[in-house]
Amino acid sequence: MLSSTVSFSLMGVCVKALGGRLPVAEVVLARSAVSLVLSVIMLRQAQLNPWGSRKGLLVLRGVIGTGALFCVFAALAQLPLAPATVLQYLQPTFTALLAWLLLKETVGATVLGAAVLGWLAVVILSSPSELMGLLGPAGTALLGQSGAGLPLSGVVLAIAGALLSACAYVSVRALGRTEHPLVIVFYFPLVGLVMTAPLVLLQPVMPSGWEVLALVGVGLFTQLGQIGITKGLLGMPAARATAMSYVQVPLAALWGWLWFQEPLDPDTATAAALVLLATLLSLRRSHPSRAVGR
Repeated sequence: MLSSTVSFSLMGVCVKALGGRLPVAEVVLARSAVSLVLSVIMLRQAQLNPWGSRKGLLVLRGVIGTGALFCVFAALAQLPLAPATVLQYLQPTFTALLAWLLLKETVGATVLGAAVLGWLAVVILSSPSELMGLLGPAGTALLGQSGAGLPLSGVVLAIAGALLSACAYVSVRALGRTEHPLVIVFYFPLVGLVMTAPLVLLQPVMPSGWEVLALVGVGLFTQLGQIGITKGLLGMPAARATAMSYVQVPLAALWGWLWFQEPLDPDTATAAALVLLATLLSLRRSHPSRAVGR
């Protein structure tokens, strides 16, 4: 899970470096193409049948994951790297709820506490005018009057990406009962390639040399991240596993400051601290008696 967090943070850097000139569908297509080639090589080395046994759910996981990528990449084009990452990594909240509803996985008090902290980070970072009116005096005290809020469309896209990511992660947990991790990873870029190719053919944009390098980076780091998170989700409950990905928030703030001259403002620092606290909470076990007899 931690290796996937580092990989996904570097993927975000590559997407941000593209600057939004290329259509989102073209970025997803390039990501899918690079990841698909790597997946085929790894499947052949492992001598695995790539098609799996639950093809319907594997395809559905690919569709949901591709939709999540569209939302995440579009949000990264509109928002600074650190706030976009904080909003995207609300997905542990959604994952915990969906895993409880669909997989009957227990959601303890610590995970719920982590969810509250994660959503508080969203309030601090987004602060659209509608939210100020909704919260009244409390909103004024919490959000302050200085500084402009983030674009509401970017906030909505990032949260939608978090929700779709959570759906994809829950499907990975379900698929892990019968499918090899490399097969699950393989279907994601395969479906993504099929979904995005027609969109790119309608309005292709020729990437520059630097953009080609960034696109390869998107595909490479996404592949590494998908392998890490797939194996991590198969080894621990979905809510606790995905909560570890909150570590990407301070990494995104660091990369944004180093490479894109994005300021480390107090709101971003506060939100990053909240999500790190949420991570520590989510990793605690809910039952103090766990050590008995061990």
